[in-house]
Amino acid sequence: MTTRRTDHDVVVIGAGFAGVYLVHKLRDGLGLRVRGFERGADVGGTWYWNRYPGARCDFESEFYSYSFDDDIQQEWDWSEKYAGQPEILSYIKHVAQRFDVRRSITFDTAVTGAVFDDERDAWQVTTDRGETVTATFVVAATGNLSVPLTPTFEGIEDFAGTIHHTGDWPHEGVDFSGQDVAVIGTGSSGIQAIPVIAEQAAHLTVFQRTATFSVPAANRSLEDQERRATKRNYAALRKAAADTRGGILLELAVGDFRTADRVAVRAELERRWRASGVSVTATLSDTLVSPEANEFVAEFVRDKIRATVKDPATAALLEPRDYPIGTKRLAVDTGYYETYNRPNVSLVSVRETPISRFTERGLLVGDREYAFDSIVLATGFDAITGALERIDITGVGRHTLREAWAEGPKSYLGLMVHGFPNFFIVTGPGSPGVLTNVVASIEHHVGWIAAHIDSLRDAGVTRVEADAQAQADWVAHVAELAGRTLFGRAASWYMGANIPGKPRVFMAYLGGFRAYRERCELVAEAGYEGFIHGPALHEAVAVPTSERTGV
Repeated sequence: MTTRRTDHDVVVIGAGFAGVYLVHKLRDGLGLRVRGFERGADVGGTWYWNRYPGARCDFESEFYSYSFDDDIQQEWDWSEKYAGQPEILSYIKHVAQRFDVRRSITFDTAVTGAVFDDERDAWQVTTDRGETVTATFVVAATGNLSVPLTPTFEGIEDFAGTIHHTGDWPHEGVDFSGQDVAVIGTGSSGIQAIPVIAEQAAHLTVFQRTATFSVPAANRSLEDQERRATKRNYAALRKAAADTRGGILLELAVGDFRTADRVAVRAELERRWRASGVSVTATLSDTLVSPEANEFVAEFVRDKIRATVKDPATAALLEPRDYPIGTKRLAVDTGYYETYNRPNVSLVSVRETPISRFTERGLLVGDREYAFDSIVLATGFDAITGALERIDITGVGRHTLREAWAEGPKSYLGLMVHGFPNFFIVTGPGSPGVLTNVVASIEHHVGWIAAHIDSLRDAGVTRVEADAQAQADWVAHVAELAGRTLFGRAASWYMGANIPGKPRVFMAYLGGFRAYRERCELVAEAGYEGFIHGPALHEAVAVPTSERTGV
């Protein structure tokens, strides 16, 4: 494989957690010629772009981190239970520096197209800088939440103030002191940003279409003894986390709703809420499949909203009523509901009366105009498929990925799409990535992809493609699992429901991280069952094992 028939063995698109590890694993571990492209000016991915006030991880930082190198695990000290954006970005930069990853990545450069050459079994990749390179493999590390969704409001160009999107925040920061500020959107980004902006602004008006379930993070500083204990036991803790549904250690369910004692369940919900609300939806084993169990947990959270927000009318607007709890991304907050008790914060529902348009002064809702100095769009992302569909990816027979996904994304294991040979995806649609500790899923995918490419090299094979029937069976399996749950009752970004015209298909594997890993292992052990491997080409030369370094 390491021949001069292409410019590179592998092109990696993106330089977040996945892209950084891919470059290191494929270049340093397998000795391949790797070229990365990243549209940002440095590594970091979502943590490079999402610098909005309050941006923070909703997985515990000691586990939202790489496990592949124990030296880094032992050296890095996380300051908080849930790390903020600056600390996570510093961590990724530290890892990139340690392994000299940047020398293989071209920054400030977006990949705009990739065309598969069926005769050469190679990809031709183009960028917005006018460069064209060839590679045997392309690996998309483009992320699941990397394309900000900017609504097409009428008159948005007329607004005389400043507009910011949480997913593309100015690197120099924004000072809202003394300003009248609007935030449009109350998803996870809005819920994190609103309490911080409220502390700065003269007045903050929040425009909400759909109320979101949010639970307290109970974030805190980590003590030295805690960090030492984690580091001593990292191997066992990582192994235990890998055997869970979400790739993260959470408290186990106390039972199912039908048989559990309701008083005891209520007491357990209360305990979890106070300790850290992230495991509230896991209190009952059937929260996501039983409407009765789900409503019991949902009503507990609504009770908390009513008890926290002093104004009953505001509290009622903040109570989610139109989807089951947990079927949209559960938000994790620090003082979100308490913020609505501040005298300088107002909540406006745009559910019945949507925003009509932007004006020079602000926003028109119905026949009322609101004036602002700044407007913040916390309007989310074109999730999971958005980044890939913005690249002109053309496979066999000149068919594009957009055409292949016209009725919803299809893949085999979330790793590869039929008709697009030698094109791998990290945490793609059909994988459990967005429902797990995504860094754990990234590490698993990178390791699996690297092992697959290495096996092809050993065999002198330069082409691999997902089998059409294997892909169809996997897509059906993913849909069947989703159909057993309440997820279909929510207009979520898991379903693409936040994007007008996007097919409504549940895009994540619900079998859990452990089951998914086991399936991938069985596929590999069976000679990568479900993948079609092309004939060895005479010019392919395998690199001797002795020339590789293990990672």
